Amino acid sequence: MEPQLLLCFLLLLSTAGYMIGKRQALAVGRSARGIRSLHSRPAYHGALTALWCAVPAALIFALWLGLDSNIIIRQVLAEMPASFRELPPSEQNLLVNEIKNLVNGNVFTNEVDPVLNAAAERYIRYRSISHGALTVICLSLGLVGILAVKRRISINLRARNQVERIITGVLIACSCIAILTTVGIVLSVLYESILFFRQVPLNSFLFGLEWSPQMAIRADQVGSSGAFGAVPVFWGTLMVSAIAMFVAVPIGLMSAIYLSEYANRRFRDVVKPLLEILAGIPTVVYGFFAALVLAPVVRNTGNSLGLDVSSESALAAGLVMGIMIIPFISSLSDDVINAVPQSLRDGAYALGATHSETIRQVVLPAALPGIVGSVLLAVSRAIGETMIVVMAAGLAANLTLNPLKTVTTVTVQIVTLLIGDQEFDSPKTLAAFALGLVLFVVTLCLNVIALYVVRKYREQYE
Repeated sequence: MEPQLLLCFLLLLSTAGYMIGKRQALAVGRSARGIRSLHSRPAYHGALTALWCAVPAALIFALWLGLDSNIIIRQVLAEMPASFRELPPSEQNLLVNEIKNLVNGNVFTNEVDPVLNAAAERYIRYRSISHGALTVICLSLGLVGILAVKRRISINLRARNQVERIITGVLIACSCIAILTTVGIVLSVLYESILFFRQVPLNSFLFGLEWSPQMAIRADQVGSSGAFGAVPVFWGTLMVSAIAMFVAVPIGLMSAIYLSEYANRRFRDVVKPLLEILAGIPTVVYGFFAALVLAPVVRNTGNSLGLDVSSESALAAGLVMGIMIIPFISSLSDDVINAVPQSLRDGAYALGATHSETIRQVVLPAALPGIVGSVLLAVSRAIGETMIVVMAAGLAANLTLNPLKTVTTVTVQIVTLLIGDQEFDSPKTLAAFALGLVLFVVTLCLNVIALYVVRKYREQYE
């Protein structure tokens, strides 16, 4: 049985377990002093039965599928001729990919190695055996769980307590998965970055002024060594993000102040949803707008003023990125300003402050932690944007103060470096992880600064 179909059967079996447990609890209650004599409601007995049916089977299901493919591949490789087993690890990985392509039918040629074809057939046979064993084990566990809980159902069974403990355990497991995923991402990026810094010195990467990561695939090709000075990439990221924030922060903050403090309810109910529509537009659409509309306008305007403007510029990308970020600052700041207690405004009015003075000296300082959070969220979005920069700012890493020139950003270079036929352990590919590590550290520093500001002003106003 296929895993997707097995999940459906487990869901149906858990539903049947719920009904069986609930009916058994009702029967036990009627045979005693009534349903009220039960420690827990019948629904909790049914939920306990369903959980004992679903949770153990789901754990086995996830663990089995996580280990299934690797075990089958090892067994298939062990049964192949010795000439295949003695290949280097990199070539064995290519061999495994070819076998998986044959299994999935992603082969568009009739000339297939008979050994690989036989290995693919063995893989399919072992996978069928594995799925069959998984089906038997999961369904058996589900049935055993239902029967075990059904026999335990009595008027003294604390079903509600056990259900709450199981649900708490599931919630803790989900939280741990999120934390472990984050730790795994950080460790994987750190590991690959360390491999990169073994080949390229850290100071050359952080302080080098030339970025040209092109590496030759073979040693006899021209350009076998690249330049990995990331300062132009960092500077391009900073320039585009700064232009975007110069556009987004004033417009977003002013629009939030107007919508929360000056606009009437009818105007606010119409304008705020329209403003938030900007947040739902795909970034590739913004990229098309920047490349086809705004970039020509910037170029033509600069040429009319006698300026040398590139067809792709940091200014065009930053302006469009700022437009994209406006809803983040506006919506979040509006919610924060509305959350300021009305008593603060009333107190300022009682002391003779005008409306604008109340906003400047009372409302905005009280809402400052939330506003800082919205701005930092917008900065993170600007730093991580890729499509707009690719389509409007280009790919060239130029160290320049002129926003009318072509620049590139960290995220664009990460995408560029991971595309192509370069070996994964080459400096060109590993440079993407080093850039990602720097981006992670910068974002972490921004979050630390935000927490410092929030704590400082929270102590003052609470």
